Amino acid sequence: MSSDPMRIFDRQTVRRHRDRAAGTVGSIAPILQEVAERLLDRLDDTTHRFARALDVGGRGVVGPLLQARGIEVVSCDLSPRMAGAAGGLAVCADEECLPFAPASFDLIIANLSLHWVNDLPGALIQLRQALRPDGLFLAAIPTLGTLAEFRTALLGAEDELRGGASPRISPFPDLRDCAGLLQRAGFALPVADQDELFLAYANPLALIEDLRAGGETNAVWERDRRIPPRAMIPLALSRLEQVDERMNVRLKLAMLTGWAPSPSQPKPAARGSGTISLADVLGPDALG
Repeated sequence: MSSDPMRIFDRQTVRRHRDRAAGTVGSIAPILQEVAERLLDRLDDTTHRFARALDVGGRGVVGPLLQARGIEVVSCDLSPRMAGAAGGLAVCADEECLPFAPASFDLIIANLSLHWVNDLPGALIQLRQALRPDGLFLAAIPTLGTLAEFRTALLGAEDELRGGASPRISPFPDLRDCAGLLQRAGFALPVADQDELFLAYANPLALIEDLRAGGETNAVWERDRRIPPRAMIPLALSRLEQVDERMNVRLKLAMLTGWAPSPSQPKPAARGSGTISLADVLGPDALG
């Protein structure tokens, strides 16, 4: 048990999982790429032109997409093996203690890579500091509701077999908290949009195989480190609802956008400086 309230995840275990997944992550590349493309679509909504980007934990998917846009890319990952597999200029780095100098990049992308970080506000502050003024930060983070049915099935099966249950799936933030985290970290114009990705699996075991292939298996610090009962996984899987002999899985995502502060950015008008009455715009009846 950890006495540190900030210690939610066992980062050494996260690293081992990602090291192991370096050789298998290609099997889930279509999922990673779908989310990355949705995230990078936001680059088309701005007239900014980006020259140098940091890819945080992109697992070999984000870097090539950025390079195809003519952007120089540095890729970093907690796992040395995963960092090496990213291609191009790669750095093994911990998101909780980044080695980059201030104002090193004008674009930072974190695609499905920050949900195993203990001090997420601290990591976001470091990422903002690594941006040049008016640089852009984009991130996709799983949110509350992701794998909810699987979590419930695992907890119920373990409770039935052992008379108690321990965390088996990473806790996820609520969407409402995400924009606040960006603001707390000092980003300007913070936005958190909800997106969803629906996956269909031929059987529940295929979901477990994908989680393992991507380095997404349990690394919660307070997890039960005993070998689970042999019957736990089959019992949990039997409780998952299948439609047309397929299991549907929903990934709920927060798509985060934030800018490094710059004097050139638009600022809200000072309180009380308005010259037009809302009643004049809406009409006297609209305000009761």
